[in-house]
Amino acid sequence: MSENYFKFKQFIIFQDNCAMKVGTDSVLLGAFVNLDNIKTILDIGTGTGLIALMLAQKSNAKITAIEIDKPAFEQALQNVSNSVFSEQITLINLPVQDFAKNGTQKYDLIISNPPYYQHHLKSGNKQKDIARHNETLDYKELVMSSKLMLNKNGRFCVIIPKDDESYFIDICKDNKLLLSQILNIRPTPTKNIKRVILEFSFNETKIESSELIIEINGRHNYSQRYKQLTKDFYQF
Repeated sequence: MSENYFKFKQFIIFQDNCAMKVGTDSVLLGAFVNLDNIKTILDIGTGTGLIALMLAQKSNAKITAIEIDKPAFEQALQNVSNSVFSEQITLINLPVQDFAKNGTQKYDLIISNPPYYQHHLKSGNKQKDIARHNETLDYKELVMSSKLMLNKNGRFCVIIPKDDESYFIDICKDNKLLLSQILNIRPTPTKNIKRVILEFSFNETKIESSELIIEINGRHNYSQRYKQLTKDFYQF
């Protein structure tokens, strides 16, 4: 077995020759999202397939996972085919903009850990730049594509940097998607909020807000809430 892999409780994520590595953002998003009454899911920018596999473990929903980067798509194919969830997940190697324009399927949940670097220097590595920078999928395109494919009572859920929160919420408002839930994520108790998980729908509801601290008292000393949230996937 390759050393470049992550072993979860019910599946393994290989990431050989792939720029889209397993990260805490994807794990948190996949663990946090509520799948009650969700029968169809679209995972935009699935990378190596981690979020799609987490959601398959959590539900019986039919999952479509899109990835534009060919090496990441091929890695996701391997990871999904090696899992017990291969019949539940359909992988597509297309830009989501094309998929949205040509598709007719509507989804109960659309989820994404999108590329978010808007003003950063590029690395020079094409795969990494596609994964991290948003020239191939900026926030406006992500939201507009998701609006086209979301069921009228569906939910749209993303994880993005805290600094982008207001801008992203405004884009969603312009597309009739209203904030329903927010999770603020701190790396440690003394650090600023770095990430937010945002959930939107077409229906106006009371906004639920909460906070999660990842680590306390040192590296890999995870908070009780983090352990509780991810216990079905990790072995602590």
